[in-house]
Amino acid sequence: MIKTQKKVATAGSQKNAPEKSANFAFGKENYKLLFIGLAFILLGFILMVGGGSKDPNVFNPAMFNFQRLTLAPILILTGYVIEIFAIMKKSKD
Repeated sequence: MIKTQKKVATAGSQKNAPEKSANFAFGKENYKLLFIGLAFILLGFILMVGGGSKDPNVFNPAMFNFQRLTLAPILILTGYVIEIFAIMKKSKD
């Protein structure tokens, strides 16, 4: 009859056990880029706000200025491009 021995490992005796560490999907740089992209998007939407008239019978041509028609959409699209880049960028961590 052959006896087999079972080794009981305790927490202190595991030398080659993998250490538990929190692996996040993104690194520090990715999060910075995500927040920068979000700031661009928010700034674009803030610049697009306004231009209305208090009196509906009076036309306000300020609604069609460079800020609302050109600058704000460019900032929003730039923010989305930064967001996509931040998501696709491989973390060095």
